[in-house]
Amino acid sequence: MQDIINNLPKLAKDKHKENKTFFTKLKKKAPKKLDYIMQELHDEEFKSTDCLECANCCKTTGPLFTDKDVDRIAKHFKMKTQKFVEQFLRIDEDNDYVLQSVPCTFLGADNYCSIYDVRPKACSEFPHTDRKKFQQISNLTMQNVAICPAAFNIVEKMKERIKL
Repeated sequence: MQDIINNLPKLAKDKHKENKTFFTKLKKKAPKKLDYIMQELHDEEFKSTDCLECANCCKTTGPLFTDKDVDRIAKHFKMKTQKFVEQFLRIDEDNDYVLQSVPCTFLGADNYCSIYDVRPKACSEFPHTDRKKFQQISNLTMQNVAICPAAFNIVEKMKERIKL
């Protein structure tokens, strides 16, 4: 798995132009059943993908924390919201709550998340390949294929399946 993770940025870079062209066309003329196709590709990929073997998303990027996420996780720790924010988060250039540092503070050495049941929405939805109106998040997907082997595979299968 580590070899795949190490090679992923180069693979994604090699496919960047092709993917950009594909997503540009997809935005202009998305198939009627795109959401169904993406759900199918997502489900198929995650039958054979074990995120615990990888956890590259948790090791290399940090999620956005919504106000609801912050409140829920602070409550989980029995902390005041402001104390949780001060201890774990910072406000980024887009005025969003993000982790103070990566890898994620809540990621264990065994790749398990210590706040899995209350994790941020961005974490529970990652890599967003089963999201409705998928064509609207092409920029995010272009970033995720360099981080997540499953997202990379899904996009490759998507290009095979959807001829534009």
